Amino acid sequence: MKTNENLLTILIAEDDEDDYTLITDVLKIAQKDVLEISQNEIQIHWVRDGEELVEYLNSTEKSGDQHKVKPHIILLDLNMPKKDGREALQEIKLNKKFKNIPVIVLTTSQAKIDIQRAYDLGANSFIQKPFKYADFHSMMENCFKYWIHTVKLPS
Repeated sequence: MKTNENLLTILIAEDDEDDYTLITDVLKIAQKDVLEISQNEIQIHWVRDGEELVEYLNSTEKSGDQHKVKPHIILLDLNMPKKDGREALQEIKLNKKFKNIPVIVLTTSQAKIDIQRAYDLGANSFIQKPFKYADFHSMMENCFKYWIHTVKLPS
């Protein structure tokens, strides 16, 4: 059985179910690699908009539920309903309890203003979603290799 020390929690804020499925498919492949190298297990949580994202984070502070733990990484789409990714990112980075969580913006936008604003708000990476499945898969695999194998994440 894995302990919480061996659990890597990734929170995906994405309103498009197809993109969520692609991301989790790549994560399942990455998890096999991670298990071989570091004995980590990946736990994935999914929220569909910025309001759910902020509610999820706040619930980790109040909940005794071990399935709702503060994530190690947040994958954030910018264009979501209710509260968009920009608003959620700003809220996360202004909160001292959550500001150290790496946030990877994963969006279809390629607008320079979105890129600049995301970094101004504290994003750790800005990645444009490729439109072709093979390109999306390859990009996500490289992203996870970097964030799971290379980077040392805050505890």
